[in-house]
This record gives sequence, C-alpha cells and structure tokens, in this order.
Amino acid sequence: MQKENNMLNEEIMILNTNDIHSHLENLPKITRYITNQRKNNLLKGVESLTFDIGDALDRFHPLTEATNGKANIQLLNKLKLDGATIGNNEGLTNSHKQLNQLYDEANFDVLLANLVDDQTGDIPNWAQPAKIIVTAAKTRILVVGLTAPYDNTYPLIGWRVQDPFEVMKDILVKYKGQYDIVILLSHLGLPTDRKLAKRFVELDVILGSHTHHLLVNGEVVNQSLLTGAGKWGQHIGTVHLTINHHKIMQKTAQTISVDLIESKASDEIETNHYQQMGVELLKANQVAKLSFSMTPQLIGNSVIVNEALKAEAHKAHTEAAIINTGLFLRSLPEGIVTQNDIHQMLPHAMRVMKVRLDGYNLWRLIQEMEKNRRFLIKFQQKGMGFRGKYFGELHYYGIRYDYEKHQLFWRGQLVSPIETYEVAMPDHYLYIPFFPTIQIMGENTIYFDEDLRTVFANYLAKQYPIK
Repeated sequence: MQKENNMLNEEIMILNTNDIHSHLENLPKITRYITNQRKNNLLKGVESLTFDIGDALDRFHPLTEATNGKANIQLLNKLKLDGATIGNNEGLTNSHKQLNQLYDEANFDVLLANLVDDQTGDIPNWAQPAKIIVTAAKTRILVVGLTAPYDNTYPLIGWRVQDPFEVMKDILVKYKGQYDIVILLSHLGLPTDRKLAKRFVELDVILGSHTHHLLVNGEVVNQSLLTGAGKWGQHIGTVHLTINHHKIMQKTAQTISVDLIESKASDEIETNHYQQMGVELLKANQVAKLSFSMTPQLIGNSVIVNEALKAEAHKAHTEAAIINTGLFLRSLPEGIVTQNDIHQMLPHAMRVMKVRLDGYNLWRLIQEMEKNRRFLIKFQQKGMGFRGKYFGELHYYGIRYDYEKHQLFWRGQLVSPIETYEVAMPDHYLYIPFFPTIQIMGENTIYFDEDLRTVFANYLAKQYPIK
C-alpha cells in the first residue's frame, strides 16, 4: 500500500517561454537552461513539461524576415516543446499561406482552439485545439491554447477568431471526465487571464503572455495560478506542481532571469551567426538601382518620404497619402538597393490602409493631426507594429492645410464637407490614440497581402529598375 501511495505522489516542473519576439540573443542561454533543467529533473524523478506561449517571432530580425519565421521554428525545436500556441506576430504578420506553412517542420504540437480557416470553418491542419498529456503516474493533464481575438484583423487574411470564453467553455464540456488538471497556454493578456480564472474553476494553471507582464512568483486568482515571463526572452517561467492521487496539493511559480544564467563565448558567436545569415539572405534579393542616395530626416522634406507617400497612394489607388518620418530608420544607398536595405529602413510590422471619409471628417482628421504635430515629432512611440524610436513629423501627399484660414485642400481644390475622399496611410494610425476619427468615422481597408516595406520596395523597383 505504501508503494502504491508513493507512485501516486509526483512532482511536475513546467518551463515556458513567451513573447521572445525574435530576440535571438537570449535563445542560447534559454535552450541551455531548459535542457539542463530537464536532465536534472529526470535524475530527481521530477517530470518536465515545456511550452512556448506565442509571439516567438518578430519580423524586425533579418533571419525571421528572410525565412518568414521558419528559422524561429527550427530554433524552438531545440527546446523540445510539449506544445506551443501562437501570438499575434505569428498570426497577423504572416500571410494566410505563410502561416499555413510556418509549422511544417515543427517537432512540437501547436495548440490553438479559437482560430479557424474562414473558408473551411475548421481549425487549420497544423494545429489542434487541445491535447491530453498523461504523466508517468497516470495523471491526465489537459493543455489548451488560446490566442488574442483580433476580430477586425484576422478576417482580412482569411482567418476567423472565436471568443476565448465560449471556446474554453466548449472544450471543458468536450473533455469532461477525461482530465485531472487543466493548463491553459494563453496569448490573451493578463486582464483576460484574470477573467478566465474567475469564470472557470477548472483552470489550474494559466501560462500567460501577450501583455508582456512579469509575475515573478505568479498570481493566484480564485483557484488558478497565473504566470507571465515578461518579454524578449529576458526571463524563463517555471511552475512547480506537487500532486497526490492525481490532485494538485501545491503549486508555485517563479521566473528565472536570463541575465543570471552563465554565459558562454559561443553564445554571441551563435546569435551573430543568426543575424548575419538573415542579412545575407536578404542581400541576395536586389530591389532597385538608385542614381543617388535617399536619406531620411526627422524634420523636413526628403525624397525618401515623398517616394513612400506615392508608394502608399499607388498601393491603395488613392490620390492622397499620409506618412510619418519616424518610420524611416536608415538611408538607402546609391547604386543597388537590396531587400536588406529596405528591411533595415522599414522593419515595422505595418500595412498600408485606405481610409474613406466625407470631407468634414477628413478635415476633422487633419485637425487632429495638426493638433498633435509638434508633440508627435519627438514622441517615443513603442509597440503596435512600430519598431523605431520617434513617431516623427507628419507629411501629406495630395493634401494641403491652410493654417491661417483652417481650410483643407485636396489636389488644389477646397475640400467639400459632403464629398467623399480616400487617403492612404499606415494601418498603425488606426491603433494609436491620436487620430480617433479614423476608427470612429472611417471606412478602413487594410491591404494585408503586403507589408509596408514590400509596398515601398515594389514601388522603387518600378521607378528605379535594375537594367
């Protein structure tokens, strides 16, 4: 009887990463720590489970850009994950085709319960809503993956995202009686995790992400232990479960700072190799040939901004465009311009958006822009697709604003309040709080087939062809 009781006592250690965002400089340490910890756990009779909670990739890194994220999956394979879910960077910065191919060579299960193909209505064949892991002591662990429901964005690239609360309810009904413990891989953000914990008593552990929250020792909400390991691979998340007769007797969380993990000389060599490999792959793709260099500047006109405005207008089939100078981080050289030059100049996760407004609301939008103009020039914008330092100065193409008379002109003609106008701009403007008219009154079309730098590269290729 004593032997049987000992067999039903077990220790489980969960290790997880989240929101690495292609900060590959931390991956050698992460991989080494997780590998060693699993070996130590095995010697101690502790079972190990390893997960990634999404946003592992970010196209700011040249290797991610050059391989459409597939290199990141190869690196995750080294962690020998028991499962992973996707974040908005996997889901929204890839085309429908690219996401369908992203996990072709993954050696782990992708757990994703609330994203379906818009055409078929089914979960994509590279994912599954949940899985049951059975431990050596026969404890059944149900693992579910959920991602942030960008309702207005996913349909534009052929996906339909479902309400995580409704999906969670259905999964718990479907698997009723088949599990002892439930772990949620949540790329939903801390506020949503807290709500889920209050609603579903079945959730034992919620491994969190998306809002980049760092919960050093976790957070208990009702019966759930919530975790968060920050961002950029700066921390590794751990959860310790003490189980008796398939029931959790104790659960604790801790984050491990990657800075405290011993470095090796090979770490920097390895990460520099990833960087250089991406650069070389991008350099192999020639885009255009310039007879002069194009240099951006934060304040004032420049050729590079003027060409970008025209590229936006060309993509959206409009007669006007708006862009901000802070987007342009590098110059383009005289001579051959490669995809690497374009990527270094515009590393942002943005698309071109067409905004349709009547004349009065177009005037109101420009009023908002003019009111914020000076403040935004040195505003240190972060996130939401922006990968630069300052927002910069706003520039218009096809639009002129008369400061003295507060009048707006469209292609030289005074804007009529009752006429309809279409203007191109980065989709970033829809998500930042400075221009509310776009969201409130605009009929907005985002061109998800190409990102902003691809639009710019294609325009340059036509205007400055390599002969």
